[in-house]
Amino acid sequence: MSILEVRNIRKSFEHTEVLKDISFSMEQGQAVSIIGSSGSGKTTLLRCLNFLETPDEGIIRVNGETLFDSAAAESRSDASIRKKRLHFGLVFQSFNLFPQYTALENVMLAPNLLSKESGTADRDAIRTRALELLDQMGLSDRTDRYPHQLSGGQQQRVAIARALALHPDILCFDEPTSALDPELTGEVLRVIRSLAEQKTTMIIVTHEMSFARDVSDFAIFMDGGIILEQGPSTELFDNPKMERTKQFLSALQS
Repeated sequence: MSILEVRNIRKSFEHTEVLKDISFSMEQGQAVSIIGSSGSGKTTLLRCLNFLETPDEGIIRVNGETLFDSAAAESRSDASIRKKRLHFGLVFQSFNLFPQYTALENVMLAPNLLSKESGTADRDAIRTRALELLDQMGLSDRTDRYPHQLSGGQQQRVAIARALALHPDILCFDEPTSALDPELTGEVLRVIRSLAEQKTTMIIVTHEMSFARDVSDFAIFMDGGIILEQGPSTELFDNPKMERTKQFLSALQS
């Protein structure tokens, strides 16, 4: 059974249809890259999956559980949306760390809030998990630093640790290196590559084409709000079938 099923997702903003009947699925342990030009709908799709936006139509299922079905009556309460978001961890392109908290506190914040809500607070276990994640990110010597004391690459690695802290089913990246200097991009890509080697289930929206080809198992090319082509990464990158996909990849290589 697929870990994620997306069926017939549509999303419009006023009179502009940004997502037009998007459907795909992915398996546990897969890394899926989503590529395409700016404005093709990639980020909106991620925001719909993470319930930062509500689709107008369609179905989203994780592990067989229907999280969204536009045809069914369902709760849209804040508590219900927060629960759905727990299935996904989202790493933003602009880090979005809280400046008043240290790296460790940023990673611990959401688990602490969640444990208080559920009445199962275990601050020691949460702290241990956060320290382990920061160590995994190569930041064991930066736990007490504030975001302004960290490089962009370090901030993004804290953001990845924060996204992993709630044990999401699927880790999502929205252009994780676009806000970084080229010399800092490599350290973030190395972390994502390591997660892929550990079979972390991931969706990666990226403009790093060679990285997407090498790291992801499956690739999706979006254009004008639709999925124009999808398939195994090496196949899509090395032998695209659609002329528009060929043009897009050729333009990036020239």
